[in-house]
Amino acid sequence: MTFSKKILSNGLRVITVPMKGNPTVTSLVLVETGSEYEIKKISGLSHFLEHMCFKGTIKRPRAIDISKELDGLGAQYNAFTGQEYTGYYAKADSKHFRQIFDIVSDLYLNPTFPEAEIEKEKGVIVEEINMYKDTPQRRAPELLAEVLYGDQPAGWNIAGRPETVRAMARENFLRYRKDHYVARATIIIVAGAVSETAVLNEVKRKFSNISLGRKHGKLPVREHQASPRARIEHKKTDQTHLALGFRTFGAADSRNSVLTVLMAALGSGMSSRLFQRLREEMGICYYVRAGADAFTDHGYLEVFTGVDVSRSPLALKAILEECRRFKNELLPDSELAKTKEHIIGGLKMGLESSDDTAFFCGIQEVLRRKLETPAEKERKIRAVSARQVCDLARQIFQTRKLSLAIVGPFKNTTLFRRALQV
Repeated sequence: MTFSKKILSNGLRVITVPMKGNPTVTSLVLVETGSEYEIKKISGLSHFLEHMCFKGTIKRPRAIDISKELDGLGAQYNAFTGQEYTGYYAKADSKHFRQIFDIVSDLYLNPTFPEAEIEKEKGVIVEEINMYKDTPQRRAPELLAEVLYGDQPAGWNIAGRPETVRAMARENFLRYRKDHYVARATIIIVAGAVSETAVLNEVKRKFSNISLGRKHGKLPVREHQASPRARIEHKKTDQTHLALGFRTFGAADSRNSVLTVLMAALGSGMSSRLFQRLREEMGICYYVRAGADAFTDHGYLEVFTGVDVSRSPLALKAILEECRRFKNELLPDSELAKTKEHIIGGLKMGLESSDDTAFFCGIQEVLRRKLETPAEKERKIRAVSARQVCDLARQIFQTRKLSLAIVGPFKNTTLFRRALQV
């Protein structure tokens, strides 16, 4: 993969990734703001604002004007909000590049925030919050973030709370957008069958009037944990959903390649240790997986599974035993090699489309301010040793760094407390 990155005189960053032979093009605009840039009384505003950009612009006054035009181009399009970024994108046949770029730039630069639409969308977002809360498999990871970070932005639901959503007014959107949607916090990524010259020409035309205001920052995440934590959200379910987390480090940390190998060996793929132990050997779950989330100033490794209520303590015990093995035993050469190929294969297959390539580059730019090519990432993965994995496991898998979130029919954490050692 080859790419170019240009920083324009106004501070706007433009990344172009030409993909010869790819029939599509994706235009993605990212802004460096998300739920961690909020204060409590406007929790959920980043996400709400993203919704509202599709409700009308100066050039396209109604939501139907936007969707009809994009559908008429055969485009796939959406927006998303994370803790530290918000993105708007459209993907279509490469011959429609200028049209989709015009639409995405219009969404980003010219939303009108009609008050009637704000009031209607409040109901939509509250139901979105309720939907995920009613979905234990989705709710458990949200609850884990609350356990890890408590009452600070990193521990809040990205969508906010029903009461904060209902209280939002048009002035909130205008002020927040003025504080954050500025040139120096904006990244434009275009990937697919397109040239850098064509991209830069469109950027200069469409973004010439972007705000040059000062970007408002966020408070650093507070990391303090002296003992294991556990929380249960009582819900009458046939399955218990567990989310287990260990504090790690930020996206720019040099240990992330080692963490990727550790995470994959633990719980990525059907040959991973957790899948083999919990599903194949014990037969107590349908899904179990491990992942790692990294942000600019914090991160954590997480394990998720859903098991029969009566076997929940047994599942937790088995997960922690597998974590403990990484501290006490070196990965065998064959398992290390298999895990690396699994990671590298997934990386390459995940970049076959223009949208995935655009996201790959854009998220790196937001979180690290530096882009690594797939080849560079592969080289780092291949260089990881079994000793490095073991040493990192000893740093991460510590009892005091352990957090547990459970959604299920339990009243308290008594059944699980004794197992919270690693």
